[in-house]
Amino acid sequence: MIKIDRSSLPADRRYQQAGFETRQVFDIDIKRVVTEYRAQVLEDDQGNKFVAPFPEGVTKAVQYRTGIKAHSVYMSQFQLIPYNRIQDYFVDQLNIPVSEGSISNFNKEAFQRLVDFENRVKNELAVSAFAHADETGINMGGKRHWLHCVSNDYLTLFYPHEKRGTDAMNDMGILPRFKGILCHDHWKPYYKYEDCTHALWKAHHLRELTRAWEQDGQQWAEKMKNLLETINCKVTDAGGALNAQESQKYRLEYRGLIKQAEIECPEPSRPKKKGKRGRIKKSKSRNLLERLRAFELDVLRFMDNEFVSFTNNLGENDIRMTKVQQKISGCFRSMAGAKIFCRVRSYLTTCRKQGIKSSRALELLLNGKLPDFLM
Repeated sequence: MIKIDRSSLPADRRYQQAGFETRQVFDIDIKRVVTEYRAQVLEDDQGNKFVAPFPEGVTKAVQYRTGIKAHSVYMSQFQLIPYNRIQDYFVDQLNIPVSEGSISNFNKEAFQRLVDFENRVKNELAVSAFAHADETGINMGGKRHWLHCVSNDYLTLFYPHEKRGTDAMNDMGILPRFKGILCHDHWKPYYKYEDCTHALWKAHHLRELTRAWEQDGQQWAEKMKNLLETINCKVTDAGGALNAQESQKYRLEYRGLIKQAEIECPEPSRPKKKGKRGRIKKSKSRNLLERLRAFELDVLRFMDNEFVSFTNNLGENDIRMTKVQQKISGCFRSMAGAKIFCRVRSYLTTCRKQGIKSSRALELLLNGKLPDFLM
């Protein structure tokens, strides 16, 4: 405690303790810690030497411990810092030279330790009651590939593949077994899975309706956008789902707007030219109208089921960091690198959903442990 110099106070007065004031100063101390183990060596009278055993895991004359490994993987796979900048950090801040090969090996070690985690998440997502599914393009060595994501409020799994459709989804191993409610953006291959119930994100519909109104002058589109947003507010006020009477009221309004849209945006007539075959080309507004009409149950499922969200915030939040990774690195060098990123990122994202910090999750992993919720 800092004390007052009483000699600086008036001497003709009496003083008593009246408490204290506090001020805090935060700082950090980044330093290198080197632990040297010395194993006793005994030699008998015949020249045979006996060396005491080193602690488990201490196998080399000089090696990195889990703290450095976890710190490196955290910067590489969570903060998305390039290898050369990670090397600079270790040298500048800790005076520890770490090669690019070592950083790569740390990531591979984390990847290999997460095999059981990945299998478990696949199985739990496959039997879950609700899941988001999304995909985004990734650059791999200059070629277009795809990163697929299936997630819910507690679990996330990323999976890289050269294809975008059902081949990739089947290889991922979740959706062929899924029987819950699958929320997605109406990418057609998702509808190949008929054992589950489908729900469609409204964020995509709102964007398409806005385009139909602003660019094509479709008045029904503006009214439909307003209706969907109104229903969303009512659902929120109701705590997640409407009662049957109110749900039916809005469903009838929805159908009424679809009928108005059929008049304002009719199906194009087939050309009278002979020999003209194939499908008739339709406008984007007409295609949107037909989807809203044909998939009414999936569009409005958010009214009646509290697990179905109006937007795709969960799916977009999960997949957003992939976009950041591509902006920073430009591309994945190989499929092996993409698989490492996806598996480690799946683990870190899942841990954060469970309230576990990424640094702590990696520290546990590289010490051969997993968080309690996975045990």
